[in-house]
Amino acid sequence: MIAILQRVRHAQVEVGGQVIGAIGPGLLMLVCAEPGDSEAQAEKLINKVLKLRIFGDASAKMNLSLQDVGGGLLIVSQFTLAADCSGGNRPSFTGAARPEPGQRLYEHCVRYAQSQHPVVASGEFGADMQVSLLNDGPVTIPLRVN
Repeated sequence: MIAILQRVRHAQVEVGGQVIGAIGPGLLMLVCAEPGDSEAQAEKLINKVLKLRIFGDASAKMNLSLQDVGGGLLIVSQFTLAADCSGGNRPSFTGAARPEPGQRLYEHCVRYAQSQHPVVASGEFGADMQVSLLNDGPVTIPLRVN
């Protein structure tokens, strides 16, 4: 699984002009399942995200996790994270999981995160989404879990 984390002051996702998920301070997680990914990998990814120490402590040192600060987690599916641009000018997305397993793993990520953390919001798999955020730092972290 591939993820991009962005530490945010706030973030939201809209579908059809309606806000369907929003958080205050916390993390926006863009996530993409790859062929062969499993629910165990999805859980490993969420566990890593919740414990990753990328929030400032009293000395402004990145020493606190999302769980430590009680921030929100907004999870948005984004198959384009698997883009392969090596063959020309049009990206190939064959590195992303097919829609059915991709949706199953995305929804498992969301459910598992909700079982582990009190503030979790999400986008809608396969929808045309508009995501807005105020990046904090900026802090952007790429993650890949095998």
